[in-house]
Amino acid sequence: MANLSGKKSLNTVTLVFKLPYYTQWGQSLLIAGSEPALGSWNVKQGLSLSPVHQGNELIWSGRVSVATGFTCQYNYYVVDDNKNVLRSESGEKRKLVLPEGVQDGDVVEIRDWWQDASEALFLRSAFKNVIFNGSENAKRELKTTSLNKSLEPEDIVVQFIVSCPRLGAGSTVVVTGSNPQLGRWQTQDGLKLNYVGDSIWKANCLLRKSEFPIKYKYCKISEAGVSSLEFGPNREADVDLSSPKPSRYVLLSDGALRESPWRGAGVAVPIFSIRSNEDLGVGEFLDLKLLVDWAVNSGFHLVQLLPINDTSVHGMWWDSYPYSSLSVFALHPLYLRVQALSDAIPGDIKDEISQAKKQLDKKDVDYEASLASKLSIARKIFKLEKDKVLNSSSFKQFLSENEEWLKPYAAFCFLRDFFETSDHSQWGRFSQFSKEKLDKLVSEGTLHHDVICFHYYIQYHLYMQLSEAAAYARKKKVILKGDLPIGVDRNSVDTWVYPTLFRMNTATGAPPDYFDKNGQNWGFPTYNWEEMSKDNYGWWRARLTQMAKYFTAYRIDHILGFFRIWELPDHAATGLVGKFRPSIALSQEELLSEGLWDFDRMSRPYILQETLEEKFGSFWTVIAANFLNEYKKQHYEFKEDCNTEKKIIAKLKNSSEKSLWLEKEDSIRRGLFDLLQNIVLIRDPEDSTKFYPRFNQEDTSSFNDLDEHSKNILRRLYYDYYFARQENLWRQNALKTLPVLLNSSDMLACGEDLGLIPACVHPVMQELGLIGLRIQRMPSEPNLEFGIPSQYSYMTVCAPSCHDCSTLRAWWEEDGGRRSRFYQTVIGSDDEPPSRCTPEVANFIVKQHFDAPSMWAIFPLQDLLALKDKYTTRPAKEETINDPTNPKHYWRFRLHVTLDSLLDDKDIQATIKELVTSSGRSFPGKVDGAEESGEKLAKVQLNGKP
Repeated sequence: MANLSGKKSLNTVTLVFKLPYYTQWGQSLLIAGSEPALGSWNVKQGLSLSPVHQGNELIWSGRVSVATGFTCQYNYYVVDDNKNVLRSESGEKRKLVLPEGVQDGDVVEIRDWWQDASEALFLRSAFKNVIFNGSENAKRELKTTSLNKSLEPEDIVVQFIVSCPRLGAGSTVVVTGSNPQLGRWQTQDGLKLNYVGDSIWKANCLLRKSEFPIKYKYCKISEAGVSSLEFGPNREADVDLSSPKPSRYVLLSDGALRESPWRGAGVAVPIFSIRSNEDLGVGEFLDLKLLVDWAVNSGFHLVQLLPINDTSVHGMWWDSYPYSSLSVFALHPLYLRVQALSDAIPGDIKDEISQAKKQLDKKDVDYEASLASKLSIARKIFKLEKDKVLNSSSFKQFLSENEEWLKPYAAFCFLRDFFETSDHSQWGRFSQFSKEKLDKLVSEGTLHHDVICFHYYIQYHLYMQLSEAAAYARKKKVILKGDLPIGVDRNSVDTWVYPTLFRMNTATGAPPDYFDKNGQNWGFPTYNWEEMSKDNYGWWRARLTQMAKYFTAYRIDHILGFFRIWELPDHAATGLVGKFRPSIALSQEELLSEGLWDFDRMSRPYILQETLEEKFGSFWTVIAANFLNEYKKQHYEFKEDCNTEKKIIAKLKNSSEKSLWLEKEDSIRRGLFDLLQNIVLIRDPEDSTKFYPRFNQEDTSSFNDLDEHSKNILRRLYYDYYFARQENLWRQNALKTLPVLLNSSDMLACGEDLGLIPACVHPVMQELGLIGLRIQRMPSEPNLEFGIPSQYSYMTVCAPSCHDCSTLRAWWEEDGGRRSRFYQTVIGSDDEPPSRCTPEVANFIVKQHFDAPSMWAIFPLQDLLALKDKYTTRPAKEETINDPTNPKHYWRFRLHVTLDSLLDDKDIQATIKELVTSSGRSFPGKVDGAEESGEKLAKVQLNGKP
């Protein structure tokens, strides 16, 4: 029929969206989607929903008229009164396709569940493409869901929609329930669902109005015919028949099939710590294939590494620190296997490789010798093969796909070596990066072009070797988990190319905590988040995209830094006198209103003669003469040339008077640092009217010499600054940055949330689906000395130790009192504990972690080797990877046994595999509850109503 304007009428249907969701005061829900009817992804123009109480639920609903052929993507959003987004759904965008047969005037009701972040985890590549083998879903036949019947007035079409990301190969899904069409709870007669892609299964069911309400459950059926009914109460659906125009179609978008929580296990080891028959004194990317084989045999689904980026800043062993990147994109040449550079290595170079193998086969990694040897050999092979490799199609493709970071990296390496420093401020006209200068540096006509190409060549082969190992891991259903460092070295490619993204006059660290009572100073510049936000954090997105080429999971180092970072002035050497950024400072007005006015007294080092005498004894006069000025009787201040920590270090080293304190230098340095840190408030260097409470202010004589009134006010302000006033600011900061990271790739993300944890951290991590970390000796509960693994929450990784603390054996053996308390409170024995960590003790502690509810139990390889006496002959202290109290620690721990020989030890692999299987954790080869032994399972017949 034509309307008055002569145009044909549009056939329209009414969509009714419904979602149960409890909001807080001032919050509401809306839908934004890809089509104009839903705001074209503009949330402020989306479809607003209204709340109605139904029983114990708050149901949000809204309706909109659309054309009969309508399709769209959409999501739900929690917004405030101004439609600012407070929370959005996780996972893939929802897809709406109207059922076939929908006619003009029909009402289609869409019943959704909020897509929670924890559910969306199983759509990440770690699960989708590795553990649950996404290729199997890709092979499934996609089917349409339709009804071959015209509808009568009493008919209602119900479409069942369920997500099954954990479905095994060959498995199918049915819905069974109270109605004859659903098999009356007989699974073999249930309604079969069709796979429609993206882990979604659908089926249409024709029901009469009189058959409502219905009760139902989903059930998966394995290829072997084993039925497994979903957990939890029956699902229910009803229709509102009192409505003048009841729904003709009801789409039950039921979220995920409810299964028992999936749990897996993994092993953690730095690449450099691996020892194999092929390596040159340090682990290599291709050694990961051996490690993956060992992991599979031991029942592990995951291998966790430390950062693998190039750290070649200083050209010495200081570069062994893996968290101080020269480039966040380039891989470390240390992990190159030179034997794999060519199929035609000449005999003399092969001899050189054999000789290097023998010379570098040491107890620990010799960082400098291994790297020098590999680069020397690689240069010789490059000279022979450069034309062949550089002209190959695979190299050209690699260069094309990576040139945005690769060309600046190669140019930086050339300039670093030419100027003999990574400090790009010392590079003359090249100090300031520009695209024009870069193009000249890497152009083909230059005398140094071979040097540039050598860096391309090394990165190409590193990419090929790591890609080979990563593909091997995926094939074996093992996740490779990388590590995303919180910072970059201040003398790095990234600070040279993108200087505005960093606050170069600051340093990053951590306040005093379990690891170091003086705090930590990592030396990295802090981030200029305001500048980074201008291109929606493009630098971070590029980092994650690069990582995802190799890894399917990653650890976010110091995730607290995305809420707030501990910022120190660049002249600080320790981590004590810092402030949080961002944070709400104590203003001068606020302090004055509280009766605090002597800002110089509280923010300058408080140095009295009696303090000097107490700290330095009779030597105090020498200290005063060289480092201090007496500005009033018996009150001192630091001289200009030593009024920062770094200046003190320099003066102690270089002063003409240094012979006076040569043998006492360390203790004098610590004493002078104590004096410098003897303050109550830190004045903001960028705004002199803002102040920050010095961490642990009550430990200072500056605080203790104040009057009681001032002390009480400062105690209250201290608590307010560190534990109250910042929470909302920090939450908002994290919700700006972390979602960008998480959405930059489909890797599974875990956050290292150890240390001083603000109250906002865990709720935000839960909201975003971030998996936390639990180390038994560092419980997050303040009243516990030891964590209780059986009480850990599901969204966690649990571990007995990590790279930043002593191993399980060393921890057990280093403190007898603590050992006895652990033996009594955790193991439950009043006996005298063994002084060494025997395999029995190790087994008890490791089993606790396997049995924990945590999604992942990930063990340092050293802790697993403690399960067998044969591997505990080495002194336990030598197995520690890092000492966080030492900023110049040499990261050189190397396994004392090769992976090749570990693979031959079937005994320890069987021991670990038994711990995995008995804990109910998944393992490679496990199918629908059956182990890989192939035992036949009888079909499960579910008779009667659940």
